[in-house]
Amino acid sequence: MSNITIALAGNPNSGKSTLFNSLTGSNQYVGNWPGVTVEKKEGIYKKNKDIKFTDLPGVYSLSPYTLEEVVSRDYLLDEKPDVIIDIVDASNIERNLYLATQLSEIGIPMVIGLNKMDIVRKNKDKIDVKKLGEELGCRIVEISALKNEGLDELVNEAIKAADKTKDVRHIKSFDKDVEKVISDIENNVESLKDSIYKRWYAIKIFEGDDKAINKIKITPEEKAIIDNIIEKAEDDFDDDGEGIITDARYTYITEIVKKTVKKGRVGETTSDKIDRIVTNRILALPIFAIVMFLVYYIAIKVVNDNITDLIADDLFVGVIGTKVDALLTGAGVTPWLVSLIVNGIIGGVGAVLGFLPMIITIFILLGILEDIGYMSRIAFILDRVFRRFGLSGKSFIPILIGTGCSVPGIMATRTIESENDRRMTIVVASFMPCGAKTEIIALFAGSVFTGMWWFGPLCYFIGIAAVIVSGVILKKTSMFSGEPAPFVMELPEYHAPSGRNIFRATWDRTKSFLIKAGTVILLATVIIWFLQNISVRGEFFEFESDSLLSGIGKVFAPIFQPVGFGNWIATVASILGLVAKELVVGTMGVLSGIGEVSFEDPSALALASHLFTPVSAMSFMVFNQLNIPCFAAVGAIKQEMKSKKWTAFALLYQFIFAYSISFMIYQFGIVLLEGAKFNIGTGAAIVVLLIYIYLLFRPEKEPKEMEMAVDK
Repeated sequence: MSNITIALAGNPNSGKSTLFNSLTGSNQYVGNWPGVTVEKKEGIYKKNKDIKFTDLPGVYSLSPYTLEEVVSRDYLLDEKPDVIIDIVDASNIERNLYLATQLSEIGIPMVIGLNKMDIVRKNKDKIDVKKLGEELGCRIVEISALKNEGLDELVNEAIKAADKTKDVRHIKSFDKDVEKVISDIENNVESLKDSIYKRWYAIKIFEGDDKAINKIKITPEEKAIIDNIIEKAEDDFDDDGEGIITDARYTYITEIVKKTVKKGRVGETTSDKIDRIVTNRILALPIFAIVMFLVYYIAIKVVNDNITDLIADDLFVGVIGTKVDALLTGAGVTPWLVSLIVNGIIGGVGAVLGFLPMIITIFILLGILEDIGYMSRIAFILDRVFRRFGLSGKSFIPILIGTGCSVPGIMATRTIESENDRRMTIVVASFMPCGAKTEIIALFAGSVFTGMWWFGPLCYFIGIAAVIVSGVILKKTSMFSGEPAPFVMELPEYHAPSGRNIFRATWDRTKSFLIKAGTVILLATVIIWFLQNISVRGEFFEFESDSLLSGIGKVFAPIFQPVGFGNWIATVASILGLVAKELVVGTMGVLSGIGEVSFEDPSALALASHLFTPVSAMSFMVFNQLNIPCFAAVGAIKQEMKSKKWTAFALLYQFIFAYSISFMIYQFGIVLLEGAKFNIGTGAAIVVLLIYIYLLFRPEKEPKEMEMAVDK
């Protein structure tokens, strides 16, 4: 068999990504489409290395209105894949067929994967697949990507279709008057007469699609004739060319559905009934809040409180650390090397890995919510909120993805068409607690805020509040002003979660966490140990209080004094958090045994309890949550901004925003909660608060183009 390239096309939420993952497994590679920021996914069929799949962006049509639509159709026309598999959501077939009719006009062999047939059968609907295939002029295979049903047959049919390029036939799908106009255009463009794309381009000429027209050669004489044909048709139909085609396409689809689809039941589905409550204007946000509280309650209160101490202290420090210490000491290993291995590597990495069960629990719970279809509802619910504050509902998708890791969250902003909205979302996408920041939340939940189960969910909603406040502030500046981009989203049917999908999503996120723990964090804990055990005089001391690390920390500590954590340990932890947020916890793990802070329990939890009050802990937590993200995320910001100036703006805004919010939390907190007297810091905090009030309620400025061009 020669190499075959199969393009996977389909609407968003049609199950295309699930199918792609099932067909390719781990044989995937991701990049960017040439010249644009939309993600390009390709993969090798896991059962045959000669077959390559290209996963096109999810689109509702091939009109040139969004970047995804342009990318998809340019690939089909320019790269010429051997065959297209169009994934059609059978439970929502009428809307999905709009794209299918457009794909059938291109001239590339096509096979339709009629997906979610398990839902169709559950709803007792009937689809005459044979008749539907005859109407559309292609082979149709019933599948369920979620349950791996019919996938082998679908690929086999695609392989057969790839060998029949010359046999592709165009279905005359419109009424005779519209078909006559298309035929007249085809016959009057010489360059189209022998092209397999002639029907596609004739329709695009009729629609006035300039991007498509510019791809073909039309002489001035031909253009004059075509203009007359189109002008007459628009007069006859009393509509423009695009409107005529759109109406004709929907008429055709309606007729097909009447012939081939019989609904088993009329009225509300189970999903509709659930959505009446879950997406209710009054109940939606409280339900969302309860769901997220439960997620963090289970992860932090149930899992973290019972398991973290067992792993971090009992296993790593108590069992592994003690035995390794005894083994190395008995073997006569030099004391500094024993300390490096036991206190540096085991203590530091153990402090991070101690929170792994909690991280996995959050990944599993979010995976379940995503798989059953609730996350789509959250995006729909928060679109109402976000649009009031100037953000597009599409901004929530990257922000939601960022709860696993900020890097893919920042990269997911590529789906936002408006450049202003995209840049603004990049700036705020890392405000939500990612997996690494959740470790810091757990650190304080297990030490300073012991028993206060609401602390974790509170940090989650602080992230949402930070996104909204920043959205309002930035939208009122001239560089971000303007209406947010429209948000259209398919709400999939609710269904039972798939163990395979949840395992895959959880494993992908956990794997990146473990890789980081085994590389960046391991290296950093070794460096931290060395800096902490070498004095400013260059001498080695175990846990030297006058160390290089403490010296560095004490230089920068005054900067953080006004926000409540001006001690060198918290300062060093915050600075190292820029490398990887997990290092905030890892640093506490390495430094928990220093001489000047001795405990019976030498753990990161004990050190945090000693260093922070509830107010300073909240200030520290908020600062590290909202501050500049890790180096990997900064790299993603630079890549997506494509400008050093925009990157610098994003990082500067994040630091100023994080510092000012932490400043207000600490200064107001010590007065209201710790009995401190009104002082100059309190006065400064009031000034900062007034500045925020002004920025939130000032009039919006007229939009203008910022001179922050893409770096060449």
